Amino acid sequence: MSETTTRPADVEQFDAEAVNAAWARKPLYEARKKIFPKRAQGRFRNFKWIVMIVTLGIYYITPWLRWDRGPYAPDQAVLVDIANRRFYFFFIEIWPQEFFFVAGLLVMAGFGLFLVTSAVGRAWCGYTCPQTVWVDLFLVVERAIEGDRNQRIKLENAGWSVAKLFKRVSKHAIWLLIAVATGGAWIFYFADAPTLLWQVLTGAAAPVAYITIAVLTVTTYSLGGLMREQVCTYMCPWPRIQAAMLDEKSLVVTYNDWRGEPRSRHAKKAKAEGKVVGDCVDCNACVVVCPMGIDIRDGQQLECITCALCIDACDNVMDKLGRERGLISYATLSDYENNMAIATNGGTTDIDPGQVRNADGSFSDRVTHFNWRIIFRFRTLLYLGVWALVGLALLYALLARDRLEVNVLHDRNPQFVTLSDGDIRNGYTVKLLNMIPEPRVIFLSLDGLPGATMRINDIDQPEGTSFAVPVEPDRLRTLKVYVRQPLGEVTGDRQSFHFIAEDKASGEYDRYNAVFNAPE
Repeated sequence: MSETTTRPADVEQFDAEAVNAAWARKPLYEARKKIFPKRAQGRFRNFKWIVMIVTLGIYYITPWLRWDRGPYAPDQAVLVDIANRRFYFFFIEIWPQEFFFVAGLLVMAGFGLFLVTSAVGRAWCGYTCPQTVWVDLFLVVERAIEGDRNQRIKLENAGWSVAKLFKRVSKHAIWLLIAVATGGAWIFYFADAPTLLWQVLTGAAAPVAYITIAVLTVTTYSLGGLMREQVCTYMCPWPRIQAAMLDEKSLVVTYNDWRGEPRSRHAKKAKAEGKVVGDCVDCNACVVVCPMGIDIRDGQQLECITCALCIDACDNVMDKLGRERGLISYATLSDYENNMAIATNGGTTDIDPGQVRNADGSFSDRVTHFNWRIIFRFRTLLYLGVWALVGLALLYALLARDRLEVNVLHDRNPQFVTLSDGDIRNGYTVKLLNMIPEPRVIFLSLDGLPGATMRINDIDQPEGTSFAVPVEPDRLRTLKVYVRQPLGEVTGDRQSFHFIAEDKASGEYDRYNAVFNAPE
């Protein structure tokens, strides 16, 4: 590579240690060493800002969105109505017996996580995991009050003073406000948000609301503010599971030591002495920005959440040195091994970065670079296919589902009654379910039982074969129905027939196959 006017001395050198490095990890528990991540700048950091704003915005704003469902249903767009056993999501209303929709969404979430992990590693952990998002938010507050990394370390090591006490109290007070807001936002998903807010502020809310806020306040404050990376390292199971989701074609954050080694802080001096020098100037910029306290140059590690902030830090250094970006980059194991084989002559020599470059300093054509097409391989397409099939099945079930149901329970004792005129009567408990937020008149009728008529206790209509039954919006109406058949029409001890429930206004109907019992 041609020399540039930029000197390695222009790159800031950091005195940093990867406190969670594998070689530094103790076999037994010891007190946590605090991590003071430096603020990174670059495209991945910008993407994390966008994700943080979007996810926090969705969480805090969603309970306040309105959706007009008419006068008989709540107008909160997203509501888990436990009292009435309903889940509302904009135009979708889920009843308890339709919980399979929620189960299907969980299956989609699982395959979506498998898809993302197999394609780009732990991107979920690095960008959208609630722990990551809230830690980022708490770090914003910490940096705003205490300064960036060097100022925070200096404050940590300084003795207690009025200024230090003020900063610490201010930081933790804001953290607690964020934690309270987190718990407060959660309870608004389970009741009308404006009404519940007023009840909480006036002390009129149910005890469970205050308990929920307290629990989520403690967990958010402790996990996001105090424990931070320890949650990902010791409490989360996903770092242990993710290995099964990765293969040699998965993109993960990688230090490309095939071009970075041997590293040196005095590259020009080393080159003048005839030594082989890689692109890494050992500035530790990748270490000081890592929120997990690791050194990516040690290779793949359980603690790495693939946030890619080390890529931003290293790219900025490479820009200052006039070298190509990508010393730390998203790379696959197969590409890494291919390039490492070039740099080591098939593993027969130590790393020589000159092997991967042409005489003019450009990379050799044999070097494999990142290609987005690697994402679209059989494994990821399989996950995507299963994910899409589950989604399409749920969509079809949602569009094709009935909003009117009839369920029938035959009286157990007696199974039948012989009336004084010889006719046979059976008793049934009929349940009519109106699953829309509008009142309905549902016609309940008999079909398939010759000569039979029915009588409904709560309906003031003469005995017949069809009754008009009013049902309230989003309600289940239970009826006591007696079906009577003349003795001369009885054809056996068990006859099958149907109860039919029909809404003539919409054309919806449901049919239940029932049994009429008679003497042998």
